[in-house]
Amino acid sequence: MRRIRIALAQINPTVGDLDANARLILDAMEEAAQAGADVVAFPELALTGYPPEDLLFKRQFLDEADRRLERIAAVSGDTLAVVGTPRRADGNLYNAAAIVHRGKLVTAYHKVFLPNYGVFDEHRYFARGRACPVFTLKGVRIGVCVCEDIWFQPNPATVARAGGAEVVLNINGSPYHRGKGRERLAMLAERARANQIALAYVNMVGGQDELVFDGQSLVLDRTGELLARGPQFEEALLLVDIDADAVAAGRAAPPSLEALRHIGEPAYYDLGGLPDARPPELAPQVSPELSPEAEVYAALVLGTRDYVRKSGFRGAVIGLSGGIDSALTAAIAADALGPDAVTTFFMPSRYTSRQSYGDAERLAESLGVRMLTVPIESVFDAYLSTLAPVFEGRDPDLTEENVQARIRGNLLMAASNKFGWIVLTTGNKSEMATGYSTLYGDLAGGFAVIKDVPKTLVRALAVHLNAAAGCEVIPQSIIDRPPTAELRPDQLDEDSLPPYEVLDPVLEAYVERDVPVEELLAAGAPRDAVMRTVQLVDRSEYKRRQAPPGVKITARAFGRDRRLPLVNRFDPR
Repeated sequence: MRRIRIALAQINPTVGDLDANARLILDAMEEAAQAGADVVAFPELALTGYPPEDLLFKRQFLDEADRRLERIAAVSGDTLAVVGTPRRADGNLYNAAAIVHRGKLVTAYHKVFLPNYGVFDEHRYFARGRACPVFTLKGVRIGVCVCEDIWFQPNPATVARAGGAEVVLNINGSPYHRGKGRERLAMLAERARANQIALAYVNMVGGQDELVFDGQSLVLDRTGELLARGPQFEEALLLVDIDADAVAAGRAAPPSLEALRHIGEPAYYDLGGLPDARPPELAPQVSPELSPEAEVYAALVLGTRDYVRKSGFRGAVIGLSGGIDSALTAAIAADALGPDAVTTFFMPSRYTSRQSYGDAERLAESLGVRMLTVPIESVFDAYLSTLAPVFEGRDPDLTEENVQARIRGNLLMAASNKFGWIVLTTGNKSEMATGYSTLYGDLAGGFAVIKDVPKTLVRALAVHLNAAAGCEVIPQSIIDRPPTAELRPDQLDEDSLPPYEVLDPVLEAYVERDVPVEELLAAGAPRDAVMRTVQLVDRSEYKRRQAPPGVKITARAFGRDRRLPLVNRFDPR
């Protein structure tokens, strides 16, 4: 029997930390070898961290990456390793999968399909590859490709199949959004069936700026059936045995290579070795999938933890309002960093209700975080007195509301400066979309934890958190309370916005799917809500451009995914 043991290393590299990333790779190579793996595969650009962006323009950075790869190759043993790294060749830079074995670099596969949409900008950095290596190891023919290369059919995996490959390794830096795991699994199953190959897909874990990578590496047989799945949002070494004889049995003739020349040509490498005595076959490792709410919550925790820790902050500070957005943000921060690393400020004004104070206090106690009460009334009075001559003859309006938000932002930033804490802002996607936020006030901070979480999902996550814990982590009174900013008497969010149950579906269609206004109306969306929402979204781009980064959890987040001109007179209404 021709059986090959593959290890998929879900590691969490840090962009630019080449020594630490190389150590992660070497440690996983050693663990894979001890587990009897014939091949160990690492994520896309694992050596540099992903995405390295304009670091790729720095010659010193590429030189240093090359030196780390040489060290990795020099200590490689019988377990072949596939390492994601940038590689220079023929005057070009490639997004490469370096294949190292027995002390040397055997070859490097160069990514063929370079994504240039959404968060991806690979045409800016890389040239397109043309060759598809097929290497034979212990009698099994193995192909390699990188991330986007597997999404198209035909693709480099098809070229590898035409070149005789029975197993294809696909290395990835595939960012997370809600439901992405199910999309990947369906696509990979189709690729495995169409190409009649066993398919091993390894993905990165961790947070990098706005992006979070969810792992969930997958192995499928040639019928598309799932053989193994790695955990979500956790580092792991996923091991699986693949029966190459079963892959080869009954396969149809491979596609014509002539028809695939536009993608690439196979290049053959015989790495020797014969099937040898094996330890008992591994039991399948199929990690369970998280529920939709648990998946999003885990993404927010991991994205927040990695942003704060990789940026070198000692802790975080959050403004608690007694509302659900700051409550969820504080819960995520406590889970991400530990309660001892989270400090909260409760900053009451003349409009702050007794309920807000009680709810904030109960939340802080539940989470085990420190809450400091820092009243802003005297500061607010000073602002009003100072501005009175300037504002004489004008009634109070949004200006005075925004002054309160900016006072709170200033106090949080002062604490950040004094103690080295990062300010975690608490605005959600619904507010970000409609501009229901204050520049230099609640938008002031270093990281916007729930920036990509619509308000209705904020509530669903709070309910999930309590259900998972079996207790009120977030007090039910916070969840049940009508949303309010408490910047004027008896204020409610619905005074300024459509109800969130109406608003969020309109935002999802208009922002994430670019559905035209007439189609929204034809689908039954309320005219007043649509017209008002579209106006708010389009007028608020200047605020979003000045907002801090935050964890991407939807298919189209503000920031990299959606880039509109600040000066823009197009009116879709």
